[in-house]
Amino acid sequence: MNTGPSAALSRKEDAGGQLYGFGAVPLGGGDTRFRLWAPGAREVALLIRGQEPRPMTATHDGFHELVCQAPAGTLYRFGLPDGSSVPDPASRMQDGDVHDASIVCDSASYSWQCGHWRGRPWTEAVLYEAHCGLAGGFDGLRARLPELARLGITAVELMPVADFPGPRNWGYDGVLPYAPDRAYGTPDDLRRLIDAAHGLHMMVFLDVVYNHFGPDGNYLSSYAPEFFRTDLDTPWGPAIDFRRSEVRRFFAENALYWLREYRFDGLRLDAVHAISDRSWLPEMAAFVRRSIGPNRQVHLVLENDDNAASLLEQGFDAQWNDDAHHVLHHVLTGERSGYYASYADDAGGMLARALAEGFVFQGQADPHRQGRLRGEPSAGLSPEHFVFFLQNHDQVGNRALGERLISLGVRQKALRAAVALQLLVPQIPLVFMGEEQGASTPFLYFTSHTRPELARAVRDGRRREFAGFPGFADAHALQGIPDPNDPDTWRRSRPQADDEAAAEAWRRWYEQLLALRREYVVPRLRGARSMGARALGPSAVCATWKMDDGARLTILCNLGDEACECTELAGLPPDAVFFSGPEDSGEARAFLQPGRLPAHCTIAALESEGG
Repeated sequence: MNTGPSAALSRKEDAGGQLYGFGAVPLGGGDTRFRLWAPGAREVALLIRGQEPRPMTATHDGFHELVCQAPAGTLYRFGLPDGSSVPDPASRMQDGDVHDASIVCDSASYSWQCGHWRGRPWTEAVLYEAHCGLAGGFDGLRARLPELARLGITAVELMPVADFPGPRNWGYDGVLPYAPDRAYGTPDDLRRLIDAAHGLHMMVFLDVVYNHFGPDGNYLSSYAPEFFRTDLDTPWGPAIDFRRSEVRRFFAENALYWLREYRFDGLRLDAVHAISDRSWLPEMAAFVRRSIGPNRQVHLVLENDDNAASLLEQGFDAQWNDDAHHVLHHVLTGERSGYYASYADDAGGMLARALAEGFVFQGQADPHRQGRLRGEPSAGLSPEHFVFFLQNHDQVGNRALGERLISLGVRQKALRAAVALQLLVPQIPLVFMGEEQGASTPFLYFTSHTRPELARAVRDGRRREFAGFPGFADAHALQGIPDPNDPDTWRRSRPQADDEAAAEAWRRWYEQLLALRREYVVPRLRGARSMGARALGPSAVCATWKMDDGARLTILCNLGDEACECTELAGLPPDAVFFSGPEDSGEARAFLQPGRLPAHCTIAALESEGG
């Protein structure tokens, strides 16, 4: 075992002079270098459709290599000693689905229209999380970009596109990390989507999964069992063995591949708490940034249940802040089951802490996790290190019936006030597809497994997962949980507005708030620091930040049904208030002198330094 942590990432090029050490890499003149890490196979043959098998050369480190004539478009597989054949785990494109042949691709053949694009600062990010399949594939989402740009969205974040089994999936069952799923389009269709976004001055992010492989179409264990640990499991199967340099490099190069060959502006790394070797993350970030160079702005974002704040000072720009979501969800809905139980006591204080310090849990015991200590201190970090959302694919789709906030009995005024809070505070906002039009359609968990036994296991497992919840205590209710493999479950998940007039009102609300964010918050955001926050009640909070130019941003928010005392209003100059709502701004400002913050209200004020 090669256990040197940085051995795999310290060199950009292999002996063949290529940037990538895995898969089929065109060399020019129709030649392609094929390379497979198969330490569990004595010999490997390259199988090109219509040609005789070609033995590959085995090297001392478990790789099998061959250079031969194979121009772009060549279909190939790898033949194993037992007579079976497998697709390339680093396939750049599949001839159909995950079990089919891989295709040689030349990423240099695409003619970029916005080759001058260098990215945008992270502080300008307003993220829009989208599922490509529900948007109509890469081309369907590309058609929506002008609308999103007008709204004020500056970055589209794609849920995982790595090849998964069947045409319908969230993307977290991917098994070929380098290949965009053909259900969404071709690699060049994806490039056209990104190119069009750049033409509109929008960034594009990709959600990548490096903590596990899906259950169908992953052949690695048959020729590279060393890819996985035998002593450690994740919720999705055996843990990937990041102690091995080849594994470290496989995924680090994958990150670089998306950023370099598709010109993504950033990556969101899914559930990194399930990556067993914590040293790989900062190592990968350093490798990617060194390889990309200083001329492009590239952003790396984490999802990490461990709240490891130290990673945000080791090459990562931000983390999804589940803590802020969970406490806000409890405030808006009153729910206290599952992980919401950890946020049900002192919700106002927890919301204040999330606004001022980022994470709520910074090393204290988490009741939902059997009292396990969770998190690291985050109070010293700038608010731009935290991605703030009211909804996302997890928080909606992991509900049994996929309900959005608008379908959970939340008052519309309260929801609008919460959106104002989200979009005007200095954290980086993320909008989940459909939110901007007030969609009430669910976002359900969907799959399209071709193996009947796997489809049944997923359906039954999901129903068992919710059997302990009060709303699903009887068998009839459990049977009402949609079957993930039913095509209708996917169709029902397309975000649609119930009423076009209401949808347009929601769009105007987002457009108004994002215009205010662009004018008052973004230019002053880099390096902003909290000046403190306090709870005004169980559903209300006051928070203040010193912005980069010395100005003071104050946000007052009351999501409750009754007005609350707020002494800070008395000292707030009326001409500093740049937003109050969702009620008419004049009505809301009338409460400034009495010192009471109206119900369902957010107020934002900016005071210049010395003003």
